[in-house]
Amino acid sequence: MDFSFLPDGGGRLRRDTLIRLRLIAIVGQALVAATAAFVLDYTLPLLPLAICLCTAMALNIWLRMNFPATHRMSDAQAFWVLAFDVVELGALLYLSGGSENPFAALLLAPLMIGSSALGPRRILILGALTVFVATGLALSHLPLPFAPPEGRLTLPLSFRVAQWLTILLGVTFIGFFAWRVADEARLLASALAATEIVLEREQHLGQLDGLAAAAAHELGTPLATIALVARELDRAIPQGSPHSEDIALLRAQVERCRDILSKLTSLGSGYAGPLTTLALGDLIEDIAAPHRAFGVEIDIQLEGQSPEPVCRRNAGVLYGLGNLVENAVDHADTEVRIIARWDEREVVIRIEDDGPGFRSDILPRLGEPYLHRRGRKARHGGLGLGLFIARTLLDRSGAAIRFRNATPPERGARAQVRWSRADFETDRPEAGR
Repeated sequence: MDFSFLPDGGGRLRRDTLIRLRLIAIVGQALVAATAAFVLDYTLPLLPLAICLCTAMALNIWLRMNFPATHRMSDAQAFWVLAFDVVELGALLYLSGGSENPFAALLLAPLMIGSSALGPRRILILGALTVFVATGLALSHLPLPFAPPEGRLTLPLSFRVAQWLTILLGVTFIGFFAWRVADEARLLASALAATEIVLEREQHLGQLDGLAAAAAHELGTPLATIALVARELDRAIPQGSPHSEDIALLRAQVERCRDILSKLTSLGSGYAGPLTTLALGDLIEDIAAPHRAFGVEIDIQLEGQSPEPVCRRNAGVLYGLGNLVENAVDHADTEVRIIARWDEREVVIRIEDDGPGFRSDILPRLGEPYLHRRGRKARHGGLGLGLFIARTLLDRSGAAIRFRNATPPERGARAQVRWSRADFETDRPEAGR
């Protein structure tokens, strides 16, 4: 069977963690066997049991000797170790009553560890191995150690079937549940890491402004010296000299350098000219402009009392709103509407499309990372990491975001971003970090 469509787990299980878990299991198994044999005086095949336990301990020693403590086991390495543990537990149970042994449920332990660390492909194989071993134990095993002297203790068939079904259901439930929880944690961690990369990039861009201003300040002194020397040379060289044109060109380039440095200096200040701030209408036009060439009409509506709100040019807000517009354009049939409303208390931007809308099963979870795609145009993009990052950035700007579908007979998706007017217009340094 081809499992290539299922991803690997990415090597999340550390060697040291695996060794410690196995050591706890081996010590526990040895204590149970010793208690049964020497305290409760049950008849057990001690030599085969000891061989099984020593083999498991030998594997632990081999792992410690061949891998450093911080080594993360590959999916294949962890799988083979856990598969060995399933077989070893099966052998111990075979020697002590099989599925009738009260400790038979421990056969699920390797699968539970694997489900939190392995990819789905190997979890399925490990689960199948666990079911195979459990079925073999239900069909054949040595008698329970506390069987009466006059004969083997035979439990009802219904009990043995119930034990087998318990292990089978445990394999299904524990395997899926543990894998799902671990996978969601991994996806969330990846999404947060990607968000931090985006925010770090924006922070670096902001730091470049200060570096440019510092560089301009440092270059100002040598440039002034060059300008002074050029002026003195212009005075010293007589008119008509073949070097007059060169001196004039040098002075012109010095003035040009001064103009450039003055612009660089303004980048590190609190106000860098009209491009530092945006009126609400200009902000919306900026985020809509890159998406007008995709065959979908973008209609912008501005509704509000004068004066129009003005905000700082914030890379996080531009990215977040731009992602919402891009998503709407990807899934719209013919039109996307961007409606901006404001009054003295709040600023609201609504982005509407006439596409199929959000799927009902993912609508309550929008903004979480790596969701399934929506609509018949899902091949063009999804509602996963991009929307998660967009929501994170907009949240940092003080916005509240809400998603819903249009009320019939209208169709399409609706995204609403709402700020208090004070948050929208106030210079919020943390929003751009």
